[in-house]
Order: sequence, then C-alpha cells, then structure tokens
Amino acid sequence: MNAFNEQSLPFLLDDAQPTVAVSGKQPSYITDHRQRLRARFMSGGAAALPEYELLELVLFRAIPRRDVKPLAHALMGHFGDFNRVIAAPETRLREVSGVGDAVILELKIVEAAAHRMARSRIMQQPVLSSWDALLDYCHTTMAHRETEQFRVLYLDRKNVLIADEEQAKGTVDHVPVYPREVAKRALELNASAIILVHNHPSGDPTPSPSDIEMTNRVNAACKALDLTLHDHLIIGKCQELSFRSEGYL
Repeated sequence: MNAFNEQSLPFLLDDAQPTVAVSGKQPSYITDHRQRLRARFMSGGAAALPEYELLELVLFRAIPRRDVKPLAHALMGHFGDFNRVIAAPETRLREVSGVGDAVILELKIVEAAAHRMARSRIMQQPVLSSWDALLDYCHTTMAHRETEQFRVLYLDRKNVLIADEEQAKGTVDHVPVYPREVAKRALELNASAIILVHNHPSGDPTPSPSDIEMTNRVNAACKALDLTLHDHLIIGKCQELSFRSEGYL
C-alpha cells in the first residue's frame, strides 16, 4: 500500500494543481537541489545518480515549483524500480498520490523515446546478425510490463525486420494467441520468416506447457505455408529464454 497520502504530504497533490507560494517563485532550496542534480547528471551521466534521483530529473519538467523527491520515492516504493515506473500503465500510475496528467506525460515520453531508440537499432537490419540488439529491444519494451504481451517480428527473405506487431495482450500469466492470424499476417506482409516474442511478468522466462503447445501450433501453421519460425523468445525481468537454443524448436 502507498504510504503517502494527501493529508500527510500536502505537496503531493495532483500535479495539475497550482503551486501555493507567496512570492510565486520556486523556493531557493528546491532550486539549489535541482541545480545540483542537473550538474551531477551532466558531469557523470545516469551512473552518477541513484534511480530515484534520475526519476526526480524526469519529474522536474512536470512539476516545476514543488519538491519532487517525495513523489519520486513514492513511485519507486510503489513500483520497485525506475524501469517499472516508466513502463507502468496510466491507471496504475494514478494510484500514487501526486501523479496527474503532467507527470504521466513526462514518464510516457521517456518510455516512448527508449522504445524508439531501441527499435531503430533493429528495423531494416538483418536480425540474425543483430541478435544482441534484438534482445535489448525486447527487454526494453517488454521486460517490465505487468501483464503478458505477445509480439511477432516479421522478416523478409534476407531476414531483415520489416514489421514488429503486437498480436495480443493478456493477464499476468496468460495471453491468447491465434496461430492462423499470425500466419495470415505474415502472408499479408510478404514475410518469409517470423520470430515470436512474449514476456513473463513473473520474471521467470521458463516456458509453460501452454507456451510450448502454442509454439508448436504456430510452427505447424508456418510450415504449411512455407514460412520459417526462427525462434520464440520469452522475456523475463533480467534474462530471456530462446526456444531454439533450448531445443524446443
């Protein structure tokens, strides 16, 4: 349960609320703190800051005149780490007192930028020779989700990635997958091969019996249409599992 509340911490009101200050200016201790954090970041990069202070930097733009340290701590306590804060859905973020539209916008901008940068390293590239970049992208976009997501990467005859599409969303431990739809979409894109990817919110990438059964069904559908299923990756919080490497394919 979130330990902060609006009564005990009045400065954690919704970020859309106006700041109460006699002068209308930011208090000097807040200004000095922000300047110090920015200076440390500029001189040492992200490694020079603990995660909650990196989160403070993101919150500065959303809440320009209030101390954001308590909110950064509240978010970290609620979600566990920086990555999970950034990846949290809007409805979950609003569970934390002090989070409103402005904070959500800044967090989602950071998330979108991270996804865009990771994705740019693999789009229009031969995926099999850029495997580490592919794994980085999958971890960036999926490792910190609270529910399962199933994605399909579609490749051309040279194994260049031509499309990356979300096929389905699910619950914390299940996502519905329809092999015919996966194969049908591959034909629509004129793809020659695919890679399946889904995440395990538990953090453990060990495949379940239903994961193995679903993969076999997709593989059978692909073979019937002369498509190649290169791999099925299960993304955990800190590691991934490859069906190909583990002998499931």
